[in-house]
Amino acid sequence: MGLIPHNFDLPFNIIRCSHVEYAVKDLDASQKFYVDTLGFILTERTEEAIYLRCLEEQQHHSYILRKSGKSEVLAVGFKVAFEKDLDVLKAHLDNLKVSTEWVTKYKEDRTLKVVTPQGFILEFYARMAKVKDMKREYAAYKGMHPQRFDHFNIFTPNAQETYEFFVRELGFRLTEYTTTEKGEMWAAWMHRKGNVHDMALTNGDGPRLHHSAVWVPTALNIIHLLDVMSTTGYVDNIERGPGRHGVSNAFFLYIRDPDGHRVEIYTCDYMTVDPDLEPLGWDLRDPQRQTLWGAPAPRSWFEEGSTFAGTPVLEAKMEARPIIAE
Repeated sequence: MGLIPHNFDLPFNIIRCSHVEYAVKDLDASQKFYVDTLGFILTERTEEAIYLRCLEEQQHHSYILRKSGKSEVLAVGFKVAFEKDLDVLKAHLDNLKVSTEWVTKYKEDRTLKVVTPQGFILEFYARMAKVKDMKREYAAYKGMHPQRFDHFNIFTPNAQETYEFFVRELGFRLTEYTTTEKGEMWAAWMHRKGNVHDMALTNGDGPRLHHSAVWVPTALNIIHLLDVMSTTGYVDNIERGPGRHGVSNAFFLYIRDPDGHRVEIYTCDYMTVDPDLEPLGWDLRDPQRQTLWGAPAPRSWFEEGSTFAGTPVLEAKMEARPIIAE
């Protein structure tokens, strides 16, 4: 395993992670879960999709739930600073022989679809339709009080290769990482916006999306959501937590939506804006890596994830496994 230098000289600027597009089987069931229970703002519903956002967000959506016969991931999205960044990004990736194409997306201006060498479907845009943010509309604070979209976590069969692509070719910066007894890269947390991560990767069969994550104001919002879910028919959708991660220091909860897509409710990580920030390394067998309080994650958390549409899942190259709750 080798850590590589951060690349500060790329001619484009990826600002942050932006949104996820899930294929779901039942729009009514999804709306009941995401809007009525979790508290997302319903921006718009069409015959084919639901567009959701969080309370702080001025963009039209950070979650797209699209009706389909199969539950899967259609794309994960990132925002770039300016329209010109899209052209430069495309030229950069075309030069690397990475698959790119312009696609039309609802309420977005030009959108660049990228399929990474590892098979992840990424979309980049500069401008999305503006809507009113709801951060001072306190009557709209429902469920977990979702403030903003925070990050993705992905399963990849080759963690070192995926980490190097995001750092070297897209300009992501490493904040924390996990290595095996042999010193191999097993997981990495990388950011663009100045907190612990916009994109994390974990060793596993992939490419698959492990989870998308939403920032909430306090740990008490997570506790309240647990009370709501446990008394409205969603106790079985609670997968892991609450707890505090060793990695990222964040207070967390993992839940599953009606289609099995995993969502993390997340708060209390830390600032990483300094360009000379030293990444923090963890040993895979350290029980406090997963949860600072020492409780291991369930097997489902390491083995189950959402597939990307039209993308075959490859077996992980490493056999190393973390501590698992039995």
